[in-house]
Amino acid sequence: MKTQPGEIHWCELMTRDPKAAESYFAAVAGWQSRAIAMGEQTSPYLLCEANGHPVAGIMDISDAENDDLDAGWTTFVHVEDVDRVCARTIELGGHVVRKPTDIDLAGRVAVVTDPTGARIGLITPNDG
Repeated sequence: MKTQPGEIHWCELMTRDPKAAESYFAAVAGWQSRAIAMGEQTSPYLLCEANGHPVAGIMDISDAENDDLDAGWTTFVHVEDVDRVCARTIELGGHVVRKPTDIDLAGRVAVVTDPTGARIGLITPNDG
């Protein structure tokens, strides 16, 4: 997916029960999913597709080191430099919930909260 800085790049469900989520979204949205390996992650990442096109992902967070990472949908916004935006988030009173990490198939990602506690994902995509 090709996006520009400031645009929404991806949506991902972080859950501790990916199989239940997969079944639910297959039933209500008609999504088909397929498991793909994601680096050191022990559980496969579920890539959800509609009409043969990727629309979202489902990530198992049951082994997450950070208990602040609650289950729920995260929208990832394309930014030019994830690390710089994480530092700026802290300066502005927000928090880094998932520190910047390189994901081979995607790019550099992080999850932050704004000063009100609202969560947003950040990505500097490999193709952007």
